[in-house]
Amino acid sequence: MVASSARKQAPAARPSEKRPARGVVIHGEIPGPKAKAIVETDQRFLMTSTKTAPIAADHAEGVWVTDVDGNRLLDFAAGVGVLNTGHCHPTVVKAVQEQAARLMHFAGTDYYYEVQARLAEKLAKIAPGGGDRKVFFVNSGTESVEAALKLARFKTGRPLFLGLIGAFHGRTMGALTVTASKAAQRRKFQPQMGGGVHIPPPNCYRCPYKLEYPSCGLYCLKILDELYFPSVLPPEDVAAFIVEPVMGEGGYLVPPKDYFSTARKILEPHGILHIDDEVQAGMGRTGKMWAIEHFGVKPQLVTTAKALGGGLPLGAAIFDRELDYPYQGAHSNTFGGNPVACAASLATFDVYEREHLLENATRQGQYLKKRLEELMDRHEVIGDVRGLGLMAATEFVKDRRTKEPAPKFRDRVETEAWRRGLILLGCGASSLRFVPPLIVQEQHIDEAVEILEASLRAAAGA
Repeated sequence: MVASSARKQAPAARPSEKRPARGVVIHGEIPGPKAKAIVETDQRFLMTSTKTAPIAADHAEGVWVTDVDGNRLLDFAAGVGVLNTGHCHPTVVKAVQEQAARLMHFAGTDYYYEVQARLAEKLAKIAPGGGDRKVFFVNSGTESVEAALKLARFKTGRPLFLGLIGAFHGRTMGALTVTASKAAQRRKFQPQMGGGVHIPPPNCYRCPYKLEYPSCGLYCLKILDELYFPSVLPPEDVAAFIVEPVMGEGGYLVPPKDYFSTARKILEPHGILHIDDEVQAGMGRTGKMWAIEHFGVKPQLVTTAKALGGGLPLGAAIFDRELDYPYQGAHSNTFGGNPVACAASLATFDVYEREHLLENATRQGQYLKKRLEELMDRHEVIGDVRGLGLMAATEFVKDRRTKEPAPKFRDRVETEAWRRGLILLGCGASSLRFVPPLIVQEQHIDEAVEILEASLRAAAGA
């Protein structure tokens, strides 16, 4: 059935092609009658979760999603950063089909198969900063964080972890200890694993200390030596500093260039490890394979997921060999490194290389930022445009001088956008993120910005 469906679909537009955009097609109100029925069934039988728009997908290709009522929408959310090669890339689909027909499951933590070993070797060799690395496969971002936290705690024998206010690292109980994005994610789940201490993030647009970079001297880090370490956070009790190189759920915050090198100077003398959470920012999203490569430091542990599986559930913790467990059984799972997911991942890397997606992410990211800045020039409600590569965001404010967030307006813009055929996701207090597949082209960005501007005007009128 999958093979037949794949044959019927035209291949998605790729960076090397000049085919013009087909355009958004809206037949009627979203959600239409078929979508409404699905939403009703979902709300009746599925656990209350985080769904933000009544879009019920039927099929998709490239940057386009067609819903069950025949509306074609432009996807600038990419499955929350999962679909970097676009929906149903023919190369990835073929790899999934062939592997599923050959071997679907064999418990890779208990037995052996080639596709898992090949992917582990690939990740170990391309890990940021080089060095002798090992890999543990999981099914999601939060599981990769759990694996990294356990490795760090086991190696150091220390109970505490340092993180950032606004960071998102997952919702399972261990990862939730270092997550500090929204109160709703932590409410009534106290205590978690315990041992999570958070400091303010490097938010240069809205500095919590009311300072300005670079005259601030990165006080958001130096406060560790001045206040935290002497009082409430004994550094010899801290196993690791876990941080996203570009904050995702917390608002797409891009740190100053010297943020991580300064952090290293403060933390390394105390033996505090660096866990680099690349779940959303990694896999080429910022124009480099790993976002931390923009900052020139080598983390001891890296967490990845989302785009790693090319659309299938797959994550990994990549770590220095010396951090590995000295015996079997300290950590394991059943489905991590599933052969079908590993095959999809290897095919995804093939697409990256063959279609030059890192270069495209850099080029199109610059164009996207330019178009969003032009939009900001025309609309006072946009207070900031920021990002790296195709990880971009606009922040909405009630007043540019006070920078007071405008979350209700952001929500209205997001709603008006999907009604017009543009899929977006919010982040932070009042920002919208733009994370299209890395195959996106200028004509897609132009169409997205056109819809966004119409949505801004509609939200302002409302």
